[in-house]
Amino acid sequence: MSKREQERSLKLLPDKNYTPLIAILTVVIVGLVTVLFFLPAYDGELGFNVKLLPLLNAVFNCFTFIALVVALVAIIKKNIKLHRRFIGAAFVSTTLFLVSYVTYHYLTESTKYGGEGALKSIYFFVLITHILLAIVVVPLALISVARGLSMQVERHRKIARWTMPIWLYVSFTGVVVYLMISPYY
Repeated sequence: MSKREQERSLKLLPDKNYTPLIAILTVVIVGLVTVLFFLPAYDGELGFNVKLLPLLNAVFNCFTFIALVVALVAIIKKNIKLHRRFIGAAFVSTTLFLVSYVTYHYLTESTKYGGEGALKSIYFFVLITHILLAIVVVPLALISVARGLSMQVERHRKIARWTMPIWLYVSFTGVVVYLMISPYY
């Protein structure tokens, strides 16, 4: 099988301009998360302890981080199928994180960090960089996946070089933020 035939067999998306769809998804996702900070907390009866959701969010971030590391190792070893599977797993765990995160912030107010001194500065630095890069990684990840699935290999590599480290940072710092704020839930 020639290289061109191999690439065709790995191509899961047709050559198409996915930019409008990616832009819409980015605006919807970032907009939804932003709106949550301005909504009052839900005050109805719940059948479960909402305080478990931040732990669940940290678990999803941890799964995302691990999946991304395995995907990175797989692509370094040129195992495209394994790379795709673990990028898919990272997308699933990130999506589950997003659902859990939105649910938590819809149902309750944000927790205030109670630490002081240098730890407070470190916490806010990590939190702010986490939030800003989480906004950036949404379109980067969507573009990277679209290019990868349509076998636009060179274009995929160019953007994935930025996407992977940012997504790794966001997923890792999501766990760090949770660990730092968890005593204050």
